[in-house]
Amino acid sequence: MRGKWLFIVPLAIVGMALFVTIGGYGVMWLWNRILPPLFGWHVITFGQALGLLVLCRVLFGGLGLHGGNRSALRRNMADRVADRFVDRWEHMSPEERERFRQRIRERFGLDPTSGPTATA
Repeated sequence: MRGKWLFIVPLAIVGMALFVTIGGYGVMWLWNRILPPLFGWHVITFGQALGLLVLCRVLFGGLGLHGGNRSALRRNMADRVADRFVDRWEHMSPEERERFRQRIRERFGLDPTSGPTATA
């Protein structure tokens, strides 16, 4: 087991350094190719590009301190909504189901009589 860690840790460090380097140069290249010609802004250095990456992470991605996986939270919420819908659907009478379908068709413009296949 110890030999496995001796291989994984240096590889992880090199991978992270490579990721940061590619990300920094990618941001620098995009900024320097797009923004100065369009808006007349200054060209940035590699350090400034890394600073932009960190700033964007803080502003738009959080600091990783939100205490959970947001995609898992969204999936759980979607599952709960779907379960509620199925429960409601199962307790509807056939007439209520048809009224629901008709309201959905009207709301989203899915009326089969006014569709492109209808003839005048």
